[in-house]
Amino acid sequence: MPETPEELYARAKDALRIPPLEDWKEWPFEGEVRPKTLLPPTEAEPPREGVGGDDCWACDTPDEEFLWTDERWRLSSTREPPGLPVIVVLFPRMHYDRPGDLPEELAAELGVMIGRVERAVRSVGEVGRVHVCRYGDGSEHMHWWFVARPARFPQLTTNLVSIWDDVLPPLPEAIWRENLAAVTAALD
Repeated sequence: MPETPEELYARAKDALRIPPLEDWKEWPFEGEVRPKTLLPPTEAEPPREGVGGDDCWACDTPDEEFLWTDERWRLSSTREPPGLPVIVVLFPRMHYDRPGDLPEELAAELGVMIGRVERAVRSVGEVGRVHVCRYGDGSEHMHWWFVARPARFPQLTTNLVSIWDDVLPPLPEAIWRENLAAVTAALD
């Protein structure tokens, strides 16, 4: 039987660890770090935005506000320039919560779309790797992040690249818009 949230909390609340950050060349910070106190589990999962498609940003936003769209997919970007070369987010046009909820045809097409968007992001140039991620519990509308790591910056490798995005200064707006235009052109 799997561990319950209460069992996890009892085991972990007083035993949180600090990974060997000083050994991680990718860690973007110096100095002492300590974990926050682990809060006990809640009675239920917190509500998410857009449950069932109601008041869902991805469902309610018109196509003109996306970078690129087709009959089944839509691609957006961050609202402001990131610190990294490109960050874009792929949404299925229809509202689905989990990958297992996708109809088989759309699930098969997802693999093709991940490849297309990843190549489009690399087309910007000077991109060492594109991290493709599915995370974020804030919105129920399923989405995938494409995070471009600048080439030749080994310190920005691994899953810590997303933290580095918050540490690096934002791109100049003109460069950000050029990069997004390159992604869009590569998808058309």
